[in-house]
Amino acid sequence: MPTFIEESVSNPVIFWFRRDLRLADNPALCAAARAGAVIALFVVDPDIVAPVGLTRAAYVAASVAALRESIGGRLVVRIGDPRSVVPEVAREAGAECVYASADVTPRSRARDRAVAEALSAAGRRLITMDSPYAAEPGTVRQASGAPYRVFGAFRRSWETHRGAVPPAAPEVDWVELDGVEPSSIVQLAARRRPVYFTDLPDEPAPEAPPAGERAGHTALDRFLVRVDDYHETRDQPGLDATSRLSPYLHVGALHPRTVLAATDGPTAGRDTFRAELGWREFYADVLFHQPESAWRALQPRMETLRVDRDGAAVARFRSWARGETGFPLVDAGMRQLLTEGWMHNRVRMVTASFLVKHLHVDWRWGASWFLWRLVDGDVASNQHGWQWTAGSGTDAAPFHRIFSPTRQAERFDPRGIYVRRYVPELAALSESDFARANVETLVRAGYRAPMVDAGAERRDALARFAETRSVGAP
Repeated sequence: MPTFIEESVSNPVIFWFRRDLRLADNPALCAAARAGAVIALFVVDPDIVAPVGLTRAAYVAASVAALRESIGGRLVVRIGDPRSVVPEVAREAGAECVYASADVTPRSRARDRAVAEALSAAGRRLITMDSPYAAEPGTVRQASGAPYRVFGAFRRSWETHRGAVPPAAPEVDWVELDGVEPSSIVQLAARRRPVYFTDLPDEPAPEAPPAGERAGHTALDRFLVRVDDYHETRDQPGLDATSRLSPYLHVGALHPRTVLAATDGPTAGRDTFRAELGWREFYADVLFHQPESAWRALQPRMETLRVDRDGAAVARFRSWARGETGFPLVDAGMRQLLTEGWMHNRVRMVTASFLVKHLHVDWRWGASWFLWRLVDGDVASNQHGWQWTAGSGTDAAPFHRIFSPTRQAERFDPRGIYVRRYVPELAALSESDFARANVETLVRAGYRAPMVDAGAERRDALARFAETRSVGAP
């Protein structure tokens, strides 16, 4: 951990924390510490926070609070547009340089250009380096210079770009300024929400994971005990078999360099897990090159897919979001999301497929709800994961690959370990009784009947997809 030096310094630098809420494996912070005494700054932008759900806002606030505690309370939290707040803090402190880890989303890059221009006008500098990824988006390219369009080829090249050794936390001479509490993030959140959310819950998930760098390293240590079995167990939601590191990667409490270094090795489990990290990097690269893909289909023809948007569609969406569909695996996943702000990845695919292909709802509605409730609501991973399921993205699953929620449950949760954990109506059933149960048995046990005929809705989905293939045809 860094040391705290009490003596005053005359010409500090600023370190502007963003998606790097940690001290270790932070090259930009190391550079700032070498330059002089450091003012740690976090800016709460009301315009960014307003459309963020309270679960994600509360998790970010807890992560900022944990960072603040780790540096002896000397993190300065200010509210406002960074384009004005960062130059104001630099002027207040007499700082000539502002250091930051580079951010790569389209909006972040535009913000940083504006901040750099404002600082430059006052004779100051914004110095950015590194990124939230093992390989900075935009740097992994084909020999021709073109970006990769499919994951397999991307991963083979990506593997050669991620050799950096994670640096230790630097010793820092922290300088304190006045600021507000991290809880201001929550107070400013959830002020704009889609109308189709109707009366769906806003309150933070009551069992969200612990936040902060220390909690991230604890989660990583726990995962290392079982990583070698990851390839065999990761699709079974009833087991504690996944890493659960995505919240820490999202806010930057852990850097993927650290995770890759810890999971390096020749086993099948480690290789499979590194591929999952590769998917995260691939989706960030896709968003870097095609920023419109956050909300538009990467395959233009899929923009013509006929979806439902009427009052009945809103009601179906609401039942799905509350975990009240009558399909146990879908309902368990959606209730886990409400309770924990997180969902098992296999179940994410099943619930997404159900909304798009059995309820015929636009994938963007589901992606918005996930971003609203997930503590790991990363735009690149979330949106492109939904596009993969909807058959509209790069490297997407074919639209006609429609997950049967019943068969998925039989295959990956046959004894109902996961379902019975999150669907209390079925908790009293034994494993053997659950394994033998059918729809009638579950209804007699107090569970709701399925809201749709899955077979009929599958046929409807395929008919709608067939319509898209005729678009543009003579």
